[in-house]
Amino acid sequence: MSGSFAKLFARMALVSAAFAMAMPASVSVAKEPLAKDLFGGMKLPAATAPKSYGFYSKGCFSGGMAIATDGPTWQAMRLSRNRRWGHPTMINLIERLSREATQDGWPGLLVGDISQPRGGPMLTGHASHQIGLDADIWLTKMPSKTLSATERENMSAISVIKQGGLTVDERIWTPEHAKLLKRAASYEEVERILVHPGIKKKLCETVTGERSWLRKVRPFWGHDYHFHIRIGCQPGSAGCKPQDATPKSDGCDESLAWWFTEEPWRPATGPVKPKARDIMTMASLPKECRAVLAAPSPASEMAVTIGGNGTAMAAAPAMAEPALEPASTMAPAGLPATASAFAPTPDIKVPMPKPRPSN
Repeated sequence: MSGSFAKLFARMALVSAAFAMAMPASVSVAKEPLAKDLFGGMKLPAATAPKSYGFYSKGCFSGGMAIATDGPTWQAMRLSRNRRWGHPTMINLIERLSREATQDGWPGLLVGDISQPRGGPMLTGHASHQIGLDADIWLTKMPSKTLSATERENMSAISVIKQGGLTVDERIWTPEHAKLLKRAASYEEVERILVHPGIKKKLCETVTGERSWLRKVRPFWGHDYHFHIRIGCQPGSAGCKPQDATPKSDGCDESLAWWFTEEPWRPATGPVKPKARDIMTMASLPKECRAVLAAPSPASEMAVTIGGNGTAMAAAPAMAEPALEPASTMAPAGLPATASAFAPTPDIKVPMPKPRPSN
C-alpha cells in the first residue's frame, strides 16, 4: 500500500470513529421492544395447535380460545382488557365449573382475567397468566341480570376479608363460597387454587370429612375478592415448564401459621426493583414465542369462542386500573413472632410487600 493510500485510510478511520462517538446510542443500537407491548397488542390468538411454552410467569401459548362474554352460568368481566383467552382445556374447565357449581347453590361465575390472546407478559397487572393455564374467578356471585359492558368495567368485586384484617368477614362469607372452592379443587386438571390466607384459615377451621382437596388451596397475597385457578401443563405442550407439586398435607399447619405473623407483611427494603414485565424482552421468553407472535390469526373472534349465545358484546372503553397495592407500606404492629393459624387474628392493616413475589 502506498503512503498516500495509507494516509487516506487513516483519515477515513478517524472520521468513522468520530461519527460513531457522536451517534446517539438509540441510533447505533436499536432498542428491542418490550414483550408486553408486542403481546399486549395482539387482538386474536395464534391459529395453530394449542401449546403452552415456558413457565406461568415467563412464556406464551398458541391455539388459544376465548370464553364467550355471556353463558348460561357465567359472565365475563373487564372486557376492555381482552383477557378472556386461554388454552382450550382451561376455557372448557371454566365452563364446566360454572355449570356444576350451580348444583352447590352458586348462581354463576363472574370470570376475571384469564390470558391475553397469545399470552405473554401483560401490559398491566399479573406476573403470571402468560401460558393460558391461569384464570381468576370472582368471589362475588353472578347477578340474575345480564350486566352491561359499562357495568362490567366499573362493578367492584366484593372482598370476603374483614377490612384491615386477615380473617374472613362472616357477614359476607357463606358455605357456598367453600363449596365453590371445593368444586374447583375437585377437578383433576387443577393443580393450585390461590386464595387469601384468611380464606385458607376459614377452610381449615370449618371443612369436615374429606379434606385432601385442601392441599390444592394455597394462601397467597391478595386474592381476597377472587380466587386463582391454575391447571397443569397439558398434553402436546412439550415446551411447558411445570410448577413443583403441592405438599401432600392439607396445609393447615405451620406453613399457614406463618401468614399470621409479621414476616409476610413486612415491607421490602432497599431499592425497588422494576417489575419483570416492564423489562422483559423477547430474548427473555422461550424461542417459540417469536413464532407464536408471527403466526396467522383465525378468521374471526367468534370462530374461536367457546360457549355462550353466539353473540359478542362490544367492550366498553378501557378504564384506568386501580392500584395493585394498598398505599400503606407500614409493617403491621402487634403481631406475635409466632402464631397459631387457628387463633383469633387481630384486625390490622395489611400492606402489600414490595416487590410482590410472583405466584
